Amino acid sequence: MDVTEINGTVAGGFEAVREVFRRNFAQGAEVGAGLAVYQHGEPVVDLWGGDADPGTRRRWEHDTIAPLASTTKTFAAGALLLLVERGQVDLDAPVARYWPEFARNGKGEITVRVLLSHRAGLPSMEARPVTWEDLRDWTPITDTLAAAAPEWPPGTAHGYHGVTFGHLTGEIVRRVSGTSLSEFFARHIAEPLGGLDCYLRVPDAELPRMATMVVPGAEDLRLGMAVPELAGLVAALHDPATLTYRSMFGSVAIGWDATNDPRTYQVQSPSMDGVASAPALARYYAALIGEVDGVRLLSPPLLDEVRRPHGDGIDEILRVRTSWGLGFALPGGPMWPAPEHVTGLFGHSGASGSFAFADPARGLAFAYVPNRGSELLEGGDFRVRGLIEALYEGRL
Repeated sequence: MDVTEINGTVAGGFEAVREVFRRNFAQGAEVGAGLAVYQHGEPVVDLWGGDADPGTRRRWEHDTIAPLASTTKTFAAGALLLLVERGQVDLDAPVARYWPEFARNGKGEITVRVLLSHRAGLPSMEARPVTWEDLRDWTPITDTLAAAAPEWPPGTAHGYHGVTFGHLTGEIVRRVSGTSLSEFFARHIAEPLGGLDCYLRVPDAELPRMATMVVPGAEDLRLGMAVPELAGLVAALHDPATLTYRSMFGSVAIGWDATNDPRTYQVQSPSMDGVASAPALARYYAALIGEVDGVRLLSPPLLDEVRRPHGDGIDEILRVRTSWGLGFALPGGPMWPAPEHVTGLFGHSGASGSFAFADPARGLAFAYVPNRGSELLEGGDFRVRGLIEALYEGRL
């Protein structure tokens, strides 16, 4: 019997979303979660329920914040795209124009556009696996990337830069703006939108609002990995000789069991350790596609570039079909939980179970932030798929 209290509101026409959100708890798929949707710059779904910390039974509240895992990358992408919007960065200029050291080892012609679309060939930190100290100091990671040689001829293929994307884009932001990526995002995106609860570095004062992550059990993970399309990825992750392994497990020295260590969120880890509440994340995506209380982040011409496919097909790292725009994933393949036949969408998923996307044609911005991790390697699991199906009921 479902005894979880679901809090919040939904506008008329979105009742099916609330029912699926409730069903996820009733079926035991959730611990705690927040869900928010904006339409044309206004909130139409704002729901939350369950436990933020199952150990203490601390309840999930409207302002609970939780780890996003890879959905964090869209904060780094948004910061760089805002500089493009302001004319301070040219998409088709070499990265080395802004970061001269980056030109080493055959990287002088890699453009900002190629970098943003996961086509630069720099997915691995195997030469210097990431440590706490490196994340704190930032430059050891960017120095390693500046010295690296591409794993494939840049621009000829695409592959998920799961560990490196945030530092690659963030270093351009730092060089151009003169401030750190986390400071730039806070000052130029979060603050204008009313002080968003979206963080690339969580302030000490906000840590008590953090949800505790719960990793799915072994049986749940086996069910997720049983998805036939993921067989190649799972095999590659178990083979240290593969680029997949070297770009994921082989690129991180911290260990993947540090999910609830506060240090994870008090350093700049813009590829995988950002934090947000569901309402704030939805508000951010809404501001990417239209005005929210007078603030719009991207103009329609740049937005069209963001959601245009730049790399589509078998991903060099994930071994499945992926599709990438500029800094955001596009419909296509098993990592994309939204309807593939609805064109023009862009978003991102995370292994924490989080997913956010925007649909400019319908003015929709969706954000789902749970604290039970995904059964799949990069999010987009069955909970969020059901929520998105409900969102589109009667809208296709």
